Amino acid sequence: MSIVTEVPAAPADAALAHFEDSLRFETDCWDVHSVLGTPQQDFVLLDVRGTEKYAQGHVPGAVDLAQRKIIGSKLAEYPADTLFVTYCAGPHCNGAARAAIRIAQLGRPVKVMPGGITGWLDEGFELARD
Repeated sequence: MSIVTEVPAAPADAALAHFEDSLRFETDCWDVHSVLGTPQQDFVLLDVRGTEKYAQGHVPGAVDLAQRKIIGSKLAEYPADTLFVTYCAGPHCNGAARAAIRIAQLGRPVKVMPGGITGWLDEGFELARD
């Protein structure tokens, strides 16, 4: 028995529920890229790293809103059912999750893009710069 199989895999029905559920909370760079700037874009992408980092390079079309500045009045211009997708530097950064918590506390729908800037660049996508 290997370290991989030492703990048995979940039954298929439990695995299905788990993985389906995970997609309610996150999306990936490729999926975001595939709809940015198209009529299918049905979310607001938030770069939550801070204005200085945003200016150095950000996902095209992302809105600069540092996670510590997320308050109700900043989201008020968007309809109540607007989905926000947050990202930060990458998988080593928890800023996207912290921002998602703040948005959820405000009663808004939210997902994270866990790859962040690192994942975006890993996929070969370009950054916009101010």
